[in-house]
Amino acid sequence: MCLAVPGKVIEIYEEAGLKMGKIDYSGTVNKACLAYVPEVKVGQYVIVHAGFAISVLDEDEAEEVFQTFDEWTEALEKEGYTIENEPLSKKKKEKK
Repeated sequence: MCLAVPGKVIEIYEEAGLKMGKIDYSGTVNKACLAYVPEVKVGQYVIVHAGFAISVLDEDEAEEVFQTFDEWTEALEKEGYTIENEPLSKKKKEKK
């Protein structure tokens, strides 16, 4: 099974001739190759799989994904699972 994760582009730069970016995944920052999405700009959201941004999302689409993750977290907690990290929506409320 493959998993692609949305993140916000916070910086764009070039590395070894490739367009690269720093991506913020709700507080965790990592780098990803942006060669497949040359149109992306700082502040936009991308879906990243295996270190490559594979598509650009608008902010509403990204929020919808984050909401779905939060719903999964709540369902797992109801089943008795321990969640080590807070749901994304709680982190965003704390920042405001």
